[in-house]
Amino acid sequence: MRRNLLARMLVVLCTLLPGTSVRAEGGAVLEVGKFSTSEPGSRLPEGWNPLTFKNIPKLTTYELVRDGERVVIKARSDASASGLTKAVKIDPKEFPVVRWQWKVDNLLKTSDATRKDGDDYPARLYITFEYDPDKVSFGKKLKYKAGQVLFGDIPIGAINYVWERKAPVGAVIDNAYTDFVKMVVVESGPQKIGVWIDESRNIYEDYTKAFGEEPPFINGVAIMSDTDNTKERVTAYYGDIMFMKAH
Repeated sequence: MRRNLLARMLVVLCTLLPGTSVRAEGGAVLEVGKFSTSEPGSRLPEGWNPLTFKNIPKLTTYELVRDGERVVIKARSDASASGLTKAVKIDPKEFPVVRWQWKVDNLLKTSDATRKDGDDYPARLYITFEYDPDKVSFGKKLKYKAGQVLFGDIPIGAINYVWERKAPVGAVIDNAYTDFVKMVVVESGPQKIGVWIDESRNIYEDYTKAFGEEPPFINGVAIMSDTDNTKERVTAYYGDIMFMKAH
């Protein structure tokens, strides 16, 4: 079931809004999730859509809320899984730096990035990449073609930035279900619980390190808090998400 969930997630991220582009402000910044300019309430931010899975009936809830002076997305997961996704088209060579803010109220007690039954996270930022045969090794092309037969048009790879329970910050972990997805540990442990954290990663460098090849275009961004494997509860908050040119 979980393998189908992951495959479906890749498909949905790839196909919800094909060809959507994001405009640069002043030529240096791509605002993908400008949640701070939204109004609090149940309505989703512009351009963002629910990411749900037919085999998981219990959904994580997402709503725009005011947290201090900022408007953010609040996620509450209770033995549930779903996300919010936005389709984009971004050249990671031109805009290699992804920046975002997040906060979690608690960690999961039994999560483990290396195990299928522990593949849950209080917060994750998911970035998918479109298939470009000119930038893919022969072996990966074969795997991709096999995946197409089973699941249709899927991205060639994904980077998943996660808040993990015990894995060291900076670790790149193979996803427990597929080698098309690499987990990059951005935060780990309880030291920063309840604190807003500004994150910045070079997605171009992370992809190259994780997959051993140059990244194709980015075609999807998603946020997700999920606890369907561990059957636990978690609350997380997501702030603005943007891509930037390297300084």
